[in-house]
Amino acid sequence: MMKTGRTTQKNELTRAGLVRIFLRGSKRWFALAALFTSLVSLLELLNPQIIRFTVDSVLGGKEPDSGGLLAVLPELMGGTEFIRGHLWVAACAVLAVSASSLLCRYLFQLTEAVGAETLVETMRNTLFGHIQRLPFAWHMAHQTGDIIQRCTSDVDMVKRFLSEQLTGIFRIVILIVLSLCFMFGMNARLAALASIVIPLVVISSVIFHRMIASKFRECDENEGKLSTIVQENLTGVRVIRAFGREQYEVAKFDAQNRYYVSLWMKLGRVLSLFWMTGDLIGALQVLLLLVCGSVFAIRGELTAGEFIAFLSYNGMLMFPIRHLGRMISELSKAGISLNRIREIMAAPEESDPPDALTPPLDGDIVFDHVSFGYDGCPELLHDISFKVPSGTVFGILGGTGSGKSTLMHLLCRLYDLKPGCGSISVGGVDITKIGRDHLRKNVGIVLQEPFLFSRTIAENIGITAPGIGMDAIRAAARTACVEETVDRFKDGFDTTVGERGVTLSGGQKQRTAIARLLVGRSPVMIFDDSLSAVDAETDVKIRRALRHDFKGRTVILISHRIATLMEADRILVLSGGRIVETGTHDELMRRDGIYRRNYELQMKSPEDEDGAPSATMSAPRTAEVCRE
Repeated sequence: MMKTGRTTQKNELTRAGLVRIFLRGSKRWFALAALFTSLVSLLELLNPQIIRFTVDSVLGGKEPDSGGLLAVLPELMGGTEFIRGHLWVAACAVLAVSASSLLCRYLFQLTEAVGAETLVETMRNTLFGHIQRLPFAWHMAHQTGDIIQRCTSDVDMVKRFLSEQLTGIFRIVILIVLSLCFMFGMNARLAALASIVIPLVVISSVIFHRMIASKFRECDENEGKLSTIVQENLTGVRVIRAFGREQYEVAKFDAQNRYYVSLWMKLGRVLSLFWMTGDLIGALQVLLLLVCGSVFAIRGELTAGEFIAFLSYNGMLMFPIRHLGRMISELSKAGISLNRIREIMAAPEESDPPDALTPPLDGDIVFDHVSFGYDGCPELLHDISFKVPSGTVFGILGGTGSGKSTLMHLLCRLYDLKPGCGSISVGGVDITKIGRDHLRKNVGIVLQEPFLFSRTIAENIGITAPGIGMDAIRAAARTACVEETVDRFKDGFDTTVGERGVTLSGGQKQRTAIARLLVGRSPVMIFDDSLSAVDAETDVKIRRALRHDFKGRTVILISHRIATLMEADRILVLSGGRIVETGTHDELMRRDGIYRRNYELQMKSPEDEDGAPSATMSAPRTAEVCRE
């Protein structure tokens, strides 16, 4: 679990700090890539000088320079006179430099690829690990499709920039600096004309960067909305088919997709203008150099070899300058993606106190004056106080929105109570002092809508107890009354269920989830309306098996069904977030309250049905809207 200090650090996480976190493990590969791309640039700058020397000194008879690089080149190739008689030496020198450049380019691409894949692995692992430690409330406040989009498309965008553009900075700097040095060494006036384009390109790039940054963010956010529609459609395929909503979903996706495409088309127009401006500036610069260079050559201020080398260096100069504009464009995309990733990484993780306790959780559960409301909603629970004695079966009855499930979410610390809003303790220990992992491993819960993974039934049942044998899995399935059903499947317990258990019926999913809870043998077991999809006979079998096989464990039953709760040792009745009744079944039946009226409504025969609505179990609309 993350400590408070680290949580604070993540809240103050900067983009540079996030990049440093992601680059760990891949720094050495990117350093090697930067080295090899720098060598590529140096070797590419060497060939124009060899050609210049060959044209001017070997073929033209001009005396080579007495200093600098050109003074060394002839000696390395055997001297000027030797080269005049053996022109193939100059050609071989060009080939040798080109071959060395190709080798360095190969090593650059290899190390860059390794660095990029190491980087993306670190990014995904770090991001996914952080998401696993974020509070339940954070997950409820964010759309799944948007989170997936940030973990995939945004990660890839940052990866592309860091791997393809970051190492290119070294090559760009070397090409610009050395090209200008060689060009000024040959003709200062012509080099000055060539360098005029640099501030123009930089200024236009900065202007366009400001124009497109917000547009990139809008495109990125709408891609997340598109992913959310797809994710919801695929996970809710049963509902869509059942209500014939296919055309509506197609139209909904089409509308969002058209809007998403329109955003990219608007952005494309801006980018097209950007690239056109850069190409125009580059073309005008080349035209200016051709005209002025030709004039200088005719006047004798520039030799033919120098003019050829000058044009070569200008080509090398224009590539990084124009690439600088593209890099700024990519920086806009990567910056937006990195910010969206940083929003996740900056979210505070769940934290425990340094001295978190791990006591046995087989004692009494006590809710003491608990009040709670979800963010942005009115208070849902009002001054709730009750005790669940250890080893008993405790029932909770209440209408939709009455706060039944919220009580259990608070017990599992999926949400935390605000200061001054009461306390919850297990065995006399406040749950805020207990480590979250320890608490949740010992307080098992089955929800009304259980989630099953796309794995085999055996894996879904045994997921709470890694390494458990098939005998224990079968025993739990037998208690949950699902063993016989599974054995009728072709592959038995090796049957792979679809995503979210879509290939199983509602009752089969609930019973499988119950078996998953039972196999963990938690001292506290919560059934949050998790018997609603099973028939009455199976309900009775499961509850009897629980009493027999798990005697001594604390069982909390939450249900709308009176028959499920009537055998509980004690029953709590909620209405509007308040406790209105408590007692055994017999005690509650002797009162003219909500419990008795619901008993009479549920237990009456169809012939006696008068159609009276169960108004007593209704909850305020605000509570319904917020959460149960």
